[in-house]
Amino acid sequence: MKPLKECRDMLVAELLGRPALPEAATDPLRPIFASLLAGRSVNEGVLPATLGLAPHVFQRLWDGYFPGAHLRLANGSAEDIPELEDIINLLLEYRPGQRESESWMAQIVAWGCAGRDHLWQDLGLADRGELSTLMTTAFPALAALNTGDMKWKKFIYRHYCARDGIYVCPAPSCGVCADYAKCFAPEE
Repeated sequence: MKPLKECRDMLVAELLGRPALPEAATDPLRPIFASLLAGRSVNEGVLPATLGLAPHVFQRLWDGYFPGAHLRLANGSAEDIPELEDIINLLLEYRPGQRESESWMAQIVAWGCAGRDHLWQDLGLADRGELSTLMTTAFPALAALNTGDMKWKKFIYRHYCARDGIYVCPAPSCGVCADYAKCFAPEE
């Protein structure tokens, strides 16, 4: 049996080797979508099998970006969070507005915020670097505000709460996170 990382890398390579529609083929988010799908296929992260997208939108993503046979994707264990729509809307405010894929990514990232781990892990990405690439590509103006390299979920929630005047605003599940002391240490 192949190690998980090797399986994941092979799935990403296979997906990226598929001929995509012209607009999808040049979308800088295509490798991130491939990683999200590969992660969901090997049961990483908390996203639903449709990555948090409506089924018809997920099908449009699949047909445009990775036509062909679907990977077997299991449902993750994302929790319902009351602020889901608010997080989606926050992210949408910061997208460059050039591609529909940015709105898809806003929904996916918001769903990932419903997990109990670091955002990159809840999304099923390979590492935090992929999440940083996602954020700087899909939401560059928001990413530019993260000048202290704060963990992304904490940063998104802190920005959301500050914008909406919410004074007590922990990111979901912070109290049980192994990195709680790092995230909530005094800012330097």
